[in-house]
Amino acid sequence: MSSGADRETNPVGEMRDWGLVTPAELERIVVVSPHLDDAVLGCGRLLAAHPNATVITVYAGAPPTYPDPPTHWDTIAGFRAGDDVLERRKQEDRRALAELSATPVWLDFVEHQYLDRADWVGADQTVDALEAAVRAAGPTAVLAPFGLANPDHTAAHDAARVVRDRVGGPAWFCYEDMGYKHIPGLLAWRVAQLFRAGIWPTPAAPTVDHGDAAKQRALAHYGSQLRALETDWQIGAKLGAPAPEQLWRLAPPPPGWERLS
Repeated sequence: MSSGADRETNPVGEMRDWGLVTPAELERIVVVSPHLDDAVLGCGRLLAAHPNATVITVYAGAPPTYPDPPTHWDTIAGFRAGDDVLERRKQEDRRALAELSATPVWLDFVEHQYLDRADWVGADQTVDALEAAVRAAGPTAVLAPFGLANPDHTAAHDAARVVRDRVGGPAWFCYEDMGYKHIPGLLAWRVAQLFRAGIWPTPAAPTVDHGDAAKQRALAHYGSQLRALETDWQIGAKLGAPAPEQLWRLAPPPPGWERLS
């Protein structure tokens, strides 16, 4: 029989719950999406299993004028000079999220591909609007991107971290940025950064859609982006991997484990 001291140093009851996500935490999900497709790419199976989520896309604003000729990304996505790219992409997003019974919220910030480097929109410029959108949704869980490689993804992650500090309250998770998570070492680098900051990212096991049909139906609406993603990332093969999605809970370490940081 274990003593009380043993139970304190080996909290079996707590261990049984590690990795689980309660139904109450998944009642009202908010996903912070850098661009108009990232939420479905990164956690579409979760959204399929939990209708009525809110997807807040940070960089959904159109530039004052589109480049002519179009950017590399817009070119491989099939757009031409004169196209209203963001309007077309919003139409794709609206249809995709409708497949998952999710609601889009579009913030009006312009993604970096349309701006000179000095004008890129960082976390400090988006955080107040993101905080307001998160609060308005009244979430029980917020999912943010890990923020890998792409400047907009990094800024969305950084802004979400600030909002987490301000709002607290709901459960917070990171989802893996599809495509970018396959860059060698980059996901491990972000996990290490969070770990050193005392925010221990831990793989979580929420209930998800165990099939892939709903996610694939939603993704099919992002025709322009899938075209570009296939060209640059061979995204089809990666989406078909056995475990294409993983959520990581963001939470302090168990009591007494802080020294491991």
